[in-house]
Amino acid sequence: MAKLLAVIIISLTSVCVAADDPSAFAMNKLIGRGINIGGALDTPKQEGEWGVTLQDEYFQIIKDAGFNSIRLPVRWNAHAMDKPPYTIDPNFMKRVDWAVNCALSRNLLVVLTTHHYDDLYSDPDGQKNRFVAIWKQIVERYKDYPDTLIFDPLMEALDKLDADKWNSLLKETIVTVRRSNPDRTIVICPAGLSCIENLYRLELPKDDRNIIVSIFYYSPLEFTQQGASWVQGSEKWLGTKWTGSEDEKQRIAKDFDIAAEWSKKNNRPIYLNEFGAYEKADMESRVRWTKCVADAATARGFSISYWEFCSVFGMYDPQTKSWRKELLDTVVPPKQ
Repeated sequence: MAKLLAVIIISLTSVCVAADDPSAFAMNKLIGRGINIGGALDTPKQEGEWGVTLQDEYFQIIKDAGFNSIRLPVRWNAHAMDKPPYTIDPNFMKRVDWAVNCALSRNLLVVLTTHHYDDLYSDPDGQKNRFVAIWKQIVERYKDYPDTLIFDPLMEALDKLDADKWNSLLKETIVTVRRSNPDRTIVICPAGLSCIENLYRLELPKDDRNIIVSIFYYSPLEFTQQGASWVQGSEKWLGTKWTGSEDEKQRIAKDFDIAAEWSKKNNRPIYLNEFGAYEKADMESRVRWTKCVADAATARGFSISYWEFCSVFGMYDPQTKSWRKELLDTVVPPKQ
């Protein structure tokens, strides 16, 4: 009863797609300018172990800053049984419910995704049934939620989950979503770290037009990932600056032109679902790079979502309870 009431309230307060424009392009416009809330529900074991515990006030802070959406990365596999029926921990599901409801009740569109499914990357065949079973539970749980909840089955396909295996898994996953959510928008990524270059290898059902295609962008890695513990050898990149030279800007423009051309040719909207520079880069360079990427993406009609809210790429400082305004202004320009 409580869940039903929450859905009713959310349905009344959420921003809905206009009846005369129900396309994925319209949903992509609603995503608009967003932010990822990473480092909380996508940790290895429990929320808080990476220093981020979600607070109700965070969603209002994000809304007040002018964002249109959030992307919620979840490590579902860390909270699901290893063997059939692969049941997700009900207490964890309730925590995800809470986060989704906190956002939707504030008219923030939610992109709900899977993050850090390392076992799937290393053993796609062995984890295929588990992945689909996990998503079957998710889509059944949220099937009555408003259309401003978007499903993003996997935020990145890496390692042994190559284009062929990802395309195969996608077919089954999309069918699973559509059984209970025939009209919900889905976000799909191409495989690989060079995701823009791999767009041409992505296989989507031609008759399903309610799909947004996502890309992420961290180029050049020597700048955005300098000193990052998860990138081997990145310590040698410390001190790398991004000056905003014409050559640097043109590299970004060229990459996004490839995505824009693919979008036009295939009539699919593009969502830049993550971009950001690690905190060990100098702030002036981070601001220049972030603005250039955000401007280049939005100029081409892409929706965007900065990585991320309040962790190691953070745009918000939870200690001082304030935005790093110079970064915020690059993604959500101040109103004139």
